[in-house]
Amino acid sequence: MKRKREHFFRYVVLGAFYVAVCLLFTARLINIQIAGQDYYQEAYNDGYYYRNVTIKAQRGEIFDRNGKALVTNSYTYDLYLDAGSIPKDNDEMNQFILHILRLAEDFGEYEDSFTVPDMPFMQKDGEWTLDQSFMQSAYGKRLTRLLTDLHFTPDSDDGGWEKEDKGEMRETLLYRYGIVGEDMEAKYSQEDSDLLFALRLDMELSYFSTAEPYTILEDIGKKYIAAVTEGTVRGIGIICEAERVYNYPGYASHILGRTGKIMAENAQYYTDKGYKLNAIVGTSGAESAFEDYLHGEDGVLTIVEDEFENVVDTFVSKEPKAGQDVYLTIDIDLQMDAEKALESNIQMIVANAEADDKELTGEDANAGALVAIEKNSGAVLAIASYPTYDLSTFNENYQALREDENAPLFNRALEGTYAPGSTFKPGVAVAALQEDIITPYTEIYGAGKYTYYADFQPSCWRAGCHGNINVSTAIQVSCNYFFYDIGRQLTISNITKYCEKYGLGQPTGIELTEKVGILASPAAREANGETWYDGDTIQAAIGQSDNLFNPLQISSYIATLLNGGTRYSAHLLYEVREYDGRTVYTAEPKIASTISLDSQNVSTVKYAMKGVMEASDGSAVRVFANYPIAVGGKTGTAQVSKTSSDNALFVAFAPFDDPEIVVSCVIEHGAKGTDAGFAIRDVFDSYFGLNEDDDDDEGGKDDGTTNNDDENNN
Repeated sequence: MKRKREHFFRYVVLGAFYVAVCLLFTARLINIQIAGQDYYQEAYNDGYYYRNVTIKAQRGEIFDRNGKALVTNSYTYDLYLDAGSIPKDNDEMNQFILHILRLAEDFGEYEDSFTVPDMPFMQKDGEWTLDQSFMQSAYGKRLTRLLTDLHFTPDSDDGGWEKEDKGEMRETLLYRYGIVGEDMEAKYSQEDSDLLFALRLDMELSYFSTAEPYTILEDIGKKYIAAVTEGTVRGIGIICEAERVYNYPGYASHILGRTGKIMAENAQYYTDKGYKLNAIVGTSGAESAFEDYLHGEDGVLTIVEDEFENVVDTFVSKEPKAGQDVYLTIDIDLQMDAEKALESNIQMIVANAEADDKELTGEDANAGALVAIEKNSGAVLAIASYPTYDLSTFNENYQALREDENAPLFNRALEGTYAPGSTFKPGVAVAALQEDIITPYTEIYGAGKYTYYADFQPSCWRAGCHGNINVSTAIQVSCNYFFYDIGRQLTISNITKYCEKYGLGQPTGIELTEKVGILASPAAREANGETWYDGDTIQAAIGQSDNLFNPLQISSYIATLLNGGTRYSAHLLYEVREYDGRTVYTAEPKIASTISLDSQNVSTVKYAMKGVMEASDGSAVRVFANYPIAVGGKTGTAQVSKTSSDNALFVAFAPFDDPEIVVSCVIEHGAKGTDAGFAIRDVFDSYFGLNEDDDDDEGGKDDGTTNNDDENNN
């Protein structure tokens, strides 16, 4: 019994010792793995340096409503300078840059892949000056800060500098970059000095740093990449970049827009959104309007270097997120046909006018616009502006485009504003019916000259008179006298009330830049310090006076009438999809405003607009006679000046019974409203798949069926 107790005591001691040892090892393990983590991490990191480089996100692509690719990305290889490993000594850096460029020249890459940056200093009459256009850019503002840091004092009075010797500024910068010595003696040839100066200054103004690499060569070939990386392992990097590709060059240019560097006036906006100043953003069109979808999120590449600045590791610490793909409401096939039709229509007008002995019959027609929208949604199907340009060659042709007197860069469809002429009359007719000024059967004697006012007595476009006519006939023959009288009775207050609801003089809702124009009214006139007279009301009633609208507004206004007073916001965005194809946004029709219009009143005007196209005395019968689809529309002619042809306007919808599409066309100096209808007819052909090819109407003389469109709404 005693022996058993002794054994038990030994077991207890051994067990306690075992447990104590286990606890000791466990505590040590915990210390090593958890508490001691920082020590070992520090020991591991000792002598290693980490820096981050931006990985640019792939920009989203742009498609039409049917999924046809409009703007895509083409991938190229660019060579960039890496601030973290490039030689720090000026002489070594300059020689390094020259080596890279000379090697590019040896491999035939220099001319196509390298662009000399813009320079702010110019020599004129032997003196150095500052290029003011450069100084107005974002880089100009950065140069101002740099020169201020170098003790050159800006003169706030005239935007110049206290030290007027621009040569001194230039020499200071040349010395700063080691291009000249202390005695201002050049270290390089004049050609190399100029090249290095342009690059080194551009690098500094681009905020070249470890976080901001500097791209020096773009779209380089694989042979050059192999050569430059074989002999140069530090100071450079190769990155895959995306370049915009326009799959329908020359078409939809005003819609799609361009990308480029952030402009000075937008710098604060983009930096507040987290963009870097050297980021590429949309600068116009859909590229700008849908920037938030297209841009994506940049990633981060982490570079690990040892104490000797050797790269020992690289890894992606933040994956870039590709931008989303944007689908537009336009149909690219319809868009192309619309642009071709508009150009052809203008050429037809000029050819016919030149064959005519009379002056101011359209021989000066040189520009125009056309807009097609869905009646029931406000979705834009086509936006054509002529003359146009090619996005794929924009950079090469920029100066010529900018200096072209016909302004091809100007989007006339959205930013051009025009007096609507007689296309305004259907809206006035509906308002007069709504306010019981007239009924569908009321007849007014169109006497020719309107003599209600003693001091202002305008005449109808027709030399004689239209006799007793009702509202339907007045629209068909575009009688000014009829609309003078109902406009006077309706009053400018009611005209303004209805037309505002139609969307005239109001933003359409389109995501692109537009000019809203003016809806004629006493308030608008008085805002300019001028007086409104009674005679202005009757002029406004026929689409003259101060009325100025863009073509999209005209399409939207007619769609609003057809919708019984419901106006939809015009829109270009159809869908947004992720890179993997998932749809994240689909546009729904948005109501911009409403006004309750009696269906009978709308029907009266609608049938009158059908008569414009079909009746023997309709002002557009020679364009749409025997057209296979019933359509409605209205012509318009608006005086521009006594020394140029009038503007020609036309708006139409189809099919008549259940309208789907509304199209408006304006041709500057087109002379006759009817003649703007040929482009619309071609658009209808395309939309409905008719594919008619009538040579007589494509540049030939008018067929002479009727000529009731020559209303002159002076």
